[in-house]
Amino acid sequence: MFDQHGAMVGSAQHPIRQIFPQSGWVEHDPRELWQTQLSAAREVLAQCRVSASQVRAIGVTNQRETTVLWDRATGLPLMNAIVWQDRRTADYCGQLRELGYANLIAEKTGLVIDAYFSASKLRWMLDHVPGARQRASRGELAFGTVDSWLLYKLTGAHVTDASNASRTMLYNLHTQQWDPDLLALFDIPPSLLPALVDSSGVIGHSHAELFDAAIPIAAIAGDQQAATFGQACLQPGSSKNTIGTGSFLLMNTGSRPPASPHALLSTVGWCIEGHSTHLIEGSVFMAGATLQWMQQGLGLVQEIGQIEQLAMSVDDADGVVLVPAFSGLGAPHWDPYARGTILGLHRGTTRQHIARAALDGIAYQTVDVLRAIEAASGIPLRELRVDGGGARSNLLMQLLADALGIPVLRPANIETTALGIAQLAGLGAGFWSGLKEIESHWQADACFTPAISMDQRKRALAQWQEAVRRCANWANH
Repeated sequence: MFDQHGAMVGSAQHPIRQIFPQSGWVEHDPRELWQTQLSAAREVLAQCRVSASQVRAIGVTNQRETTVLWDRATGLPLMNAIVWQDRRTADYCGQLRELGYANLIAEKTGLVIDAYFSASKLRWMLDHVPGARQRASRGELAFGTVDSWLLYKLTGAHVTDASNASRTMLYNLHTQQWDPDLLALFDIPPSLLPALVDSSGVIGHSHAELFDAAIPIAAIAGDQQAATFGQACLQPGSSKNTIGTGSFLLMNTGSRPPASPHALLSTVGWCIEGHSTHLIEGSVFMAGATLQWMQQGLGLVQEIGQIEQLAMSVDDADGVVLVPAFSGLGAPHWDPYARGTILGLHRGTTRQHIARAALDGIAYQTVDVLRAIEAASGIPLRELRVDGGGARSNLLMQLLADALGIPVLRPANIETTALGIAQLAGLGAGFWSGLKEIESHWQADACFTPAISMDQRKRALAQWQEAVRRCANWANH
């Protein structure tokens, strides 16, 4: 919950289970997504001693490409949601590339053909859930990313906005509508799709029984777009990096879709009063999730926060390089068959060195993406704003500044995804006057400046590139 000054006055959160049915598959229970969000919202109201009638607006932001399929009549999901990290459709996406659809899809959607996006996940659901394709053709089912699912549970409406639609591989950036050619290619009935609405503006009202009063729903945006808005990256050339489960670097490119090269994504940032702001994006699949793996998978530490302590106890990784390609590599490599790799181990290697190499790997992945964005946009970055859970780590932020060679700015409120969607909702409900008032909410907490030489940076990045080369295409049997 945020007040008139853009200050966070209350928050609540609940973890959700990560479900791994088999190697490369990642799922969430849609019912759990809904119940945890509903519980958290109710907790915030109680925590702040605010009644629902006092709340001016709700905004919904979400993990974007995660795919949900549900029954319109009962409101029940047909299966678990297929999460953005899931790789089960990698082979099908490879077939599309071999058939020559890469340029068509890139031109229409601004995306590369990859299992990351929703279209191939939805097609898989229709093909593998018994009776789903027949029921979909009869108009009995609904598809949505997580925003659509939550909004359906909140209001009964089946809608989404352009920021989420542009991540499905079914949305045309130029017509700003669902694309009939792509629907035919993926064999997806149009009746499955949500209606398109603005990112900011009153969409509907929550069911009164959920919070004891109906509350206006006044914003929808994908999590990375909301974070970009919350970081006040409202002018062309301004950029941010959210370091959470994955790592997502986005640059504002203005009112037209950027002509990005194959290695990057063009996406809608937000649509306000029918006018879209576009972004160029590079996505890294494993950032904070790498540290989670070290804690849960390896049992290297009991708490994730201990990884930073281990890494700080050594001067460097002593030649160890960790490439966190556990779900393949995202931008700018787009290699679904790359796999996590640790190189440079020797008898003197300790868990401290591996911890340091993990943080280095998160930073080096960001460099790969940033250099590609600079090349595509023609705009050299002078600073990078950071947020997300990973931004809390002073060591990681310093390693990032060292690797990038530019200042890294951390805001006072690193929950910029929540701030951004609150700002879009407040704007849509008339709570704030306009973008200038919203820009004034951003405040810096810390600035990290490069502390290594250019030669040190070049050597480290050359070693990283060699490690990336060696893990490429590993699982392509």
